[in-house]
Amino acid sequence: MAALPPARTPSWNSADEAKEVIVDGLEKGSPPESLRDIKTSVWTRVFVGDASQDKETKRAMQSRHMIMIAIGGTIGTGIFLSAGSAVALAGPGSALLSYFVVGVFCYGVVISLGEMASYIPVTGSFAVFGSRFVSPALGFTLGWNYWLQWSLSIPSELTAAAVILQYWDSNITPWQWALIIIAPIFVMQLIHVRVYGESEYWFAMIKVVMIIVFIFVGLIYDWGGVRGHPGPGRSNFQNGQAFIGGFGNFAQTFVYAFYSYGGVELVTLAAGESASPHKTVPRAVRATFYRIIVFYILTILTIGLCINNADPTLLTAAYDSSVAASPLTVVFQRAGFGAAAHVVNAVLLTAVLSATNSCFYASSRMLLSLARQGHAPRIFGWVNSRGVPVPALMLSLAVSFLTFLTTIWGEGVVFSWLVNLTGISSLLVWGTIGIISLRFRAAWKAQGRPIGDLPYTQPLFPILPLVAIILALAMLIAQGYAAVVETPFDPKNIVATYIGVAVYVLCYVGWWAYEFFWLKKRQHFVPLMDVDLDTDAVWGPGEGLRLRQEEQEALEKRDAQDIADGKRSRVWARQAARFVI
Repeated sequence: MAALPPARTPSWNSADEAKEVIVDGLEKGSPPESLRDIKTSVWTRVFVGDASQDKETKRAMQSRHMIMIAIGGTIGTGIFLSAGSAVALAGPGSALLSYFVVGVFCYGVVISLGEMASYIPVTGSFAVFGSRFVSPALGFTLGWNYWLQWSLSIPSELTAAAVILQYWDSNITPWQWALIIIAPIFVMQLIHVRVYGESEYWFAMIKVVMIIVFIFVGLIYDWGGVRGHPGPGRSNFQNGQAFIGGFGNFAQTFVYAFYSYGGVELVTLAAGESASPHKTVPRAVRATFYRIIVFYILTILTIGLCINNADPTLLTAAYDSSVAASPLTVVFQRAGFGAAAHVVNAVLLTAVLSATNSCFYASSRMLLSLARQGHAPRIFGWVNSRGVPVPALMLSLAVSFLTFLTTIWGEGVVFSWLVNLTGISSLLVWGTIGIISLRFRAAWKAQGRPIGDLPYTQPLFPILPLVAIILALAMLIAQGYAAVVETPFDPKNIVATYIGVAVYVLCYVGWWAYEFFWLKKRQHFVPLMDVDLDTDAVWGPGEGLRLRQEEQEALEKRDAQDIADGKRSRVWARQAARFVI
């Protein structure tokens, strides 16, 4: 591959440089007529919209979009179908402890990342931070691993949606349903980022309401509050049923817990397209705490209280994608709500559509970031006048089609191995974010900057990033242990577990070799004093305290004006929102 010149973030590109960006295969000396023909084509006008590298994504997502994406944006089949498997495998106590440990891991990652993303809100988030704060090789590795992770998730989400729809109509085959579903999702992505934010807001709202209702109904049923349907009370946690199978089974539950929590970092990826990111990103990452407590800890507790670990439905839902056997459906039906299967199925469909929507968004924005950094062909850095990275979206769609076709033509062996390649990718990404956070703070201190200049400061530093690193290593070992003790033993399980690690290492070493032997760069890590903390920052050095004070004064003036106008309830609502989030 020809050497790419060192790329820079969008705000570094001047108009003159943007004019020099030419699609691969077109040289600078190409006739201008050919470019004019391209600009006037139907494809360009309808889909691309005059895309070029000098255009930027739009900051169109509001605070409510970011908060709802943080709270429920990536809640999917992991909590609706697979969560019960952890209870069946190791008992409700082990499952609860597993979800708590992964919740701490998740919290450490999101809070550490939120500190950096609120100050430097760029598309690409941690991949950009890895290049800036540690080394370009790390940014290249994180970016491509993350892009593969989300691109290869699209076919699995489409398959899940097809299975859900077959519950109502089995005459149409799964792959036909998948093709029907992908069209509107892709078109929504092409319109504007505001469409993604708005659709995710309502998708997430539906899921959040469903889970809250489930927790209330489940706990009332468990406590015997439903007439004619006596609940089990605390019996499922008694007589040695809380912890079964020892440490081996407990270690295996991390797989289910981690799968349920996947995608929580997406809110920081969206920081590059949010309005007032120095305010919206901190609110969104703080909302993660409520997501962990309510939507994971309380949900797994409710499942464990209401359904015995020996109940066969707990495993049926995970392996057969049976909505009738979903823990949520089972609890609703046992509490006397007979039509629960249809309701849960409808909500599950919105969850899968939301996940597919997020897959397209995350993969396209990460590829856009890679291209803007010089880690991918520059054509994928093109953005149209609506702020949509169309070439990056098209590649994500193409990859998803290629992998999905393997499930049609064969038994899906190729697809399964492709998914296994990136199955552990998110775990590696989370652990690496902890390293990047430590490096960011080290550079901040080395350059003599005050902590108060950050829009959001993570609590308990450096405990949270260190916890993220330690738990990432522990879970890597636990997943390997789970693959070894699984019966019957199969060496392929170990290979499938750790092949993602091999890809991660190959990406890192490959880019290092490219820089060392081709670009003749002998300095691998970015020196602390050379770490760029200014480009794309929400404000200049030393301006944070002053700007925040001005915003606070404006807010107090607004509250005083509302009180004077007799709108005291509006002021109370705003103050309550500030206290909670």
